[in-house]
Amino acid sequence: MADAPPVGDVVLSAAGPAAVILLVMDSSGSTLKQLSRDDCLRLMGTAAVGRIIYTRQALPAVDLVNFVLVDGDVVIRTHAAGKLAAATRGAVVAFEADNVDLARHTGWSVTIVGQARAVTDGTEIHRLERVSLNSWLTEERDHFIRISASIVHGRRMAGWQLITEAGGQRH
Repeated sequence: MADAPPVGDVVLSAAGPAAVILLVMDSSGSTLKQLSRDDCLRLMGTAAVGRIIYTRQALPAVDLVNFVLVDGDVVIRTHAAGKLAAATRGAVVAFEADNVDLARHTGWSVTIVGQARAVTDGTEIHRLERVSLNSWLTEERDHFIRISASIVHGRRMAGWQLITEAGGQRH
């Protein structure tokens, strides 16, 4: 990888200009970019699923859930009597969503940390019932958990690869 040209250099192959190789990123490998709060929330809003990280029986637990962002808060729907609802009631939790392109070695990851609370206000419940937050499970989900984002952290990773006009790739 050390022999790859820096960003922006074009290398003509033996096949001539038709087989130009363009280096997408720098030759030192992947780069990480810290994201602003607004960028983090915008990207998280594009994800279909995320991971809630919480404590269950004094041990870390992670559950994959579908979610929606409402006014910058993560909202998930679950059973009121379920383990997730009980474990997160008033607790500080983390929530992570990401998107990764394995072929291009690119992607992003956003983590929100904040207090989880059960939504109990009737007006707010009615409002949340109208947003597109349908459980992927067939069971009824009658309980909303809202995570207020106190800490928002995200980064974008951009890997490098060589792309030729013929469609070949070097990873």
